[in-house]
Amino acid sequence: MSGFFNISGKFGGKTKPKRSSSAVRPLFLCPPYCNNSIVKGNFKTIVQLPKYVDGNEWLAVNVFDFYNYINMFYGSISDFCTLRDCPIMSAGQGFEYLWMDGQKKTSRVPAPQYIDFVMSWIQTLVNDESTFPTKDGREFPLTFQQTVRGIFKQLIRVFAHIYHSHYDKVLSLCQEGHFNSLFAHFVSFGREFDLLDKKDIVPLQDLIDIMDGNGILC
Repeated sequence: MSGFFNISGKFGGKTKPKRSSSAVRPLFLCPPYCNNSIVKGNFKTIVQLPKYVDGNEWLAVNVFDFYNYINMFYGSISDFCTLRDCPIMSAGQGFEYLWMDGQKKTSRVPAPQYIDFVMSWIQTLVNDESTFPTKDGREFPLTFQQTVRGIFKQLIRVFAHIYHSHYDKVLSLCQEGHFNSLFAHFVSFGREFDLLDKKDIVPLQDLIDIMDGNGILC
């Protein structure tokens, strides 16, 4: 994806709540779709820190995988996420996300542009040896977990936008089992390492509750 934004390391983005009542239940909350998964059991053993593995290394490897998989899923439906169809970055009628630049100036941008900002920003971080060190002898920065939390904050917004705005396309591609499993893995990992704030999961809280009821989340 091409970058539109001069990355400055700011995590950016504000949630602008505009709660409204709606009688229409989103597809992703309706059976059988909400129960579709390619994983049996829960993710506890998958997300736990393995013995003799550095904690920051475990965070880095998993963040990189989540970024790539979410980017891949978004790419599969990106033709339907257009400036015309998604003029704002939203997660249903109750939530709009504003982008925050390096000067902490917020602005309303279309969803495809917002998501491009997010993916470009994460790619820049991953490629930064001082943030995601790959060479022997290089240490992770003291702020690494804060950086990972910032990445998770933005990635769950991408999840939320896809679920609320493009889940019909996920269904038409028969990807719901894989997408639901990726989300369950993401949330379970976020819980295990305290990477998600409660306010960030609100747009998908009902789905998380269903997954908790199904015993898939740890």
